[in-house]
Amino acid sequence: MAKEIEIEFKNLLTKEEFEQLKSYFQINESSFQSQTNYYFETPDFAIKEHGGALRIRKKSLTSFTLTLKIKQAVGHLEINQKISETEASAMLKTYVLPEGEVKEYINEVKLNLNSLVLIGDLTTNRAEFPYENGLLVLDHSTYLNHEDFELEFEVSDENIGKQQFINLLKNLQIPRRKTLNKIRRFFNVKQGNQTN
Repeated sequence: MAKEIEIEFKNLLTKEEFEQLKSYFQINESSFQSQTNYYFETPDFAIKEHGGALRIRKKSLTSFTLTLKIKQAVGHLEINQKISETEASAMLKTYVLPEGEVKEYINEVKLNLNSLVLIGDLTTNRAEFPYENGLLVLDHSTYLNHEDFELEFEVSDENIGKQQFINLLKNLQIPRRKTLNKIRRFFNVKQGNQTN
């Protein structure tokens, strides 16, 4: 279990820019690992209204992490709780939080999540590697018959990291794009699908 402040910069990419970055950093297909996020929310979007997101992330066949992210003045408070396959399976079926740090925090801030529902899943092929005292992440995500490509840069210093990220995009002639986090993009596509 861990609580940490996550500071990251994101930029959506075209498929061509994604391939350009793979080539520039010499990232081959074997560097990518698949992971699936299962997103939970209440019918009245209580978590979203609180500036947060709740998910179970499955990596490999046996690694499951329950994560609550809450927006902060700088970055996000991220609470990560390792859970067993049994706990993950139970939550995916019953929508009831397992005991632990995530549930304790939710109770502490009096967030009412009695009516959680699973809103869907998103699968990402991800490559991570060190860059300029941070972590650079290349993501190809698929969800709701949709795909997108993204560059993330996780840093410990917001100001230095931001400039390094801007410089990298500028050097590679990739335009900066306003980029929502994955769960917001997921919501937008889901809501768009419902209005069609």
